[in-house]
Amino acid sequence: MSMNIENPWLRAELDNTLDEDIEIELEDAVLSEEIARIYRETHPDQLDRRVYFHELLRLQAELIKLQDWVSYHKEKVVVIFEGRDSAGKGGAIKRITQRLNPRVCRVVALPAPSDREKTQWYFQRYVPHLPAGGEIVLFDRSWYNRAGVERVMGFADEEQVQQFFEDVPEFERMLVRSGIRLVKYWFSVTDEEQQMRFLMRIHDPLKQWKLSPMDLQSRVRWEDYTKAKEEMFERTNIPEAPWYIVPGNDKKRARLNCISHLLTQIPYAPVPHEEVELPDRVFNPDYERDVLPRDLFVPQRF
Repeated sequence: MSMNIENPWLRAELDNTLDEDIEIELEDAVLSEEIARIYRETHPDQLDRRVYFHELLRLQAELIKLQDWVSYHKEKVVVIFEGRDSAGKGGAIKRITQRLNPRVCRVVALPAPSDREKTQWYFQRYVPHLPAGGEIVLFDRSWYNRAGVERVMGFADEEQVQQFFEDVPEFERMLVRSGIRLVKYWFSVTDEEQQMRFLMRIHDPLKQWKLSPMDLQSRVRWEDYTKAKEEMFERTNIPEAPWYIVPGNDKKRARLNCISHLLTQIPYAPVPHEEVELPDRVFNPDYERDVLPRDLFVPQRF
């Protein structure tokens, strides 16, 4: 599907998207000049912005078709996003959901388990968030917390971890047998790239909230996370729900590659649509609009 820049709708949409992206990311606006300079030097082959946005719009148009197909056929889709801290999971999720209906596609990002949840069957707190017919659920981290952060940080003992590895293949087979389409992504970044992104967050007041003490510990325990990840792949990469690794050092390419791949995993097709016509407004000559008090209005400061 090629993008025709002469299309007036596309040109306007592209301009809006460029504005939105600048507003969302503010990539270098509040970084120190030195950090910004280093980042540009270490990423000399970044995708051209206009190429990136052309492809992103094309893929987002396909995601809308996928959404319509899921809704029409009452399909159930689960997409898991895992990876090291700062690997780009959130950015990819944001671009997937950006133009979709939140009643169809929703994101689940659970906090640490409560004391009560710690006494439950491990998968229990995830089950209520699984999709019904006509829904897409994106897990920003998932039950694989047990194989990663809980294991490395000592929140789960080795017996619990081994029980997880015994249970998760059958749990996921059950999901697939129930009609859920399950896709699992691991976003991968190098040691050097993660360090650079952490430094950017430290120096960017708009992103400092993304850094937690747990994130900083992940730097200290890089090798422990690597070992945990390798065993996770070995024990949970099953034919019914394989893992797909997204190289994430280049954030924009990672987003495009992930969305493009996701679209190939689900056999969506065009669905019937009713013609939409805007009805005429009903005009009542006897109706007189009340004048509302000025203090109800938001101040016009801009």
